[in-house]
Amino acid sequence: MKQLLTTIILLIAIIPLFAVNIYVSPKGNDKHDGTKDSPLQTIMMAQRKARELRRLNAPEIQEGINIIVADGTYFLDEPLLFRSEDSGNVTSITTIKGASGTLPRISGGIEVNDWEKAGKVNGFTNASRNLWVADMPRKAGRSVEFRQMWVDGVKANRASNLDDGELDRILAADHENEVFWIPLPDVDLSKTRQLEMVIHQWWAIANLRVKDIEIVGDSAKVSLFQPESRIEFEHPWPAPFIDSEKKYNGNSAFYFVNHPALLNNPGEWYADTDNGKIYYWPREGENMDRAEVLVPFLETLVSMEGTLDHPVEYIHFENLSFEHTTWMRPSERGHVPLQAGFYLLDAYKLKEPGTPDKAGLENQAWLGRQPAAIELRNAQHNRIFKCKVMHAAATGIDLVTGTAYNEIVACKIEDIGGTGIQAGFFGDAAFEAHLPYNPGDEREVCRFETISNNLISNVTNEDWGCVGISVGFAHDINIEYNEVSHLNYSGICVGWGWTKTINCMKNNRVHANYIHHFARNMYDVGGIYTLSAQPNGEISENRIEKLLKAPYAHIPDHYQYIYYDEGSSYIRAVNNWTEKDKFFSNTPGPGNEWINNGPDVDEAIKNKAGIQAAYRW
Repeated sequence: MKQLLTTIILLIAIIPLFAVNIYVSPKGNDKHDGTKDSPLQTIMMAQRKARELRRLNAPEIQEGINIIVADGTYFLDEPLLFRSEDSGNVTSITTIKGASGTLPRISGGIEVNDWEKAGKVNGFTNASRNLWVADMPRKAGRSVEFRQMWVDGVKANRASNLDDGELDRILAADHENEVFWIPLPDVDLSKTRQLEMVIHQWWAIANLRVKDIEIVGDSAKVSLFQPESRIEFEHPWPAPFIDSEKKYNGNSAFYFVNHPALLNNPGEWYADTDNGKIYYWPREGENMDRAEVLVPFLETLVSMEGTLDHPVEYIHFENLSFEHTTWMRPSERGHVPLQAGFYLLDAYKLKEPGTPDKAGLENQAWLGRQPAAIELRNAQHNRIFKCKVMHAAATGIDLVTGTAYNEIVACKIEDIGGTGIQAGFFGDAAFEAHLPYNPGDEREVCRFETISNNLISNVTNEDWGCVGISVGFAHDINIEYNEVSHLNYSGICVGWGWTKTINCMKNNRVHANYIHHFARNMYDVGGIYTLSAQPNGEISENRIEKLLKAPYAHIPDHYQYIYYDEGSSYIRAVNNWTEKDKFFSNTPGPGNEWINNGPDVDEAIKNKAGIQAAYRW
């Protein structure tokens, strides 16, 4: 027995009781061995080293692998791709984390340097004496095109008339000839170059590339490029609104963007792609000799790509800041969304109503999905903890398909063009948007996910029709203790499909979230918004307040704190505190419960909603 005990003690002494550490530093070198004194330079090479340790089943990784990232900025040339071969396991997790006390930046951007005073430049009628100019950055010998720019961490604005006063309204929409009639523009936009028109359309906006503006008397005729012209004039929902009987709040508002004649305020920029120049009017206090100016280059920074049989598993991200992503589709093909940022690939009104799920449905639509800074496909048991996701053109974090048991906890999601956090199936090019989704392989469905204690703010700042947290066809999604604020549309949306038919959605829970300052520009909104049948759905103990009044809503009072939209069924709403007793249901289905919601809910429930004390970092 004594000899056996001695052997066991020797074995314990041999086997390490700590994880393997791989170090990364901006000052490192990818030919180094990745030790603390000899760090690697890129996360990708650290990831490869970890993958090789996994492949060889090295005994020292039994307690896991830590990729420790030193403070600094890591500019990516391509997304970090995690495959099933990168997976850890329940006892040996791979963790990519910032070194203690730091929050390293993982950036999909590229720097713009060597700014100088521009002097007088033709076309900039209002800004010439204030302009600075730089060459457009280049990658692989080509100019980088972009739609966003940040100066010292603050987002600059593409030249537009959005903030030049009250927006104009369209005069008419000629669907047969595919043109809009508008009031005569205040500035000469005849040389359209890359001009875009952005139209407010009920609960969504449309980004439309302008082909031509023809002046006709005291108005102008606007024609658009394809394919968005066809989609814009054929799709029925949501279309531009014409208040022909003057019963509402006027026709749809619009503004123009991306023309030199529109650059008339500090903080605005314009990219002359023909000549490879960027022009910028600095804000007060910005020094262009020293400013850090970044434009986005990549659409996605991190991609987890497994298969249904071999998902990516047990990878954690901690204390990292994911920044600077682009999305170029609106510049290349326009952007006409159906809802929540999902853009129409094709959509039209049916001459004879009726689809496989709904005999009375009068339209069909097929959708595309915006990219995200962090995307998960066929990935399970992963965690994003105490990270930032910011300065993104489209979505922040997206659980796309085949995901399960992942956690997004204690993250800060801010300055996002589209939706903050998204999960589930929303239709695609092969699946019509109004059909119930119930795949033959259950593993395709996003399920058992946790979205908890996150601070989501200033999202939807480009696509006004996106939301804070969006869940489509998915089940057992737990959304709790988040703070969601400063949004143009709805706060938390759960459900998709506009159907009362039972589908894969069930057991989704929205609990104790704090939602405020929403509906800034859109309407037909809800602080919490639902669609379709969701057995055992729960909306409980949330706090919803500071509902803003969208200035261009054609029905100004069409807003609500909780909104059961079309087909919402089998959902229980209980003990939700709202500052006013204003709720709405639009053709809901059966089985809904409504218990004690409104301003009279107990103050203790109100005060407990939002980020829990342990996560208020």
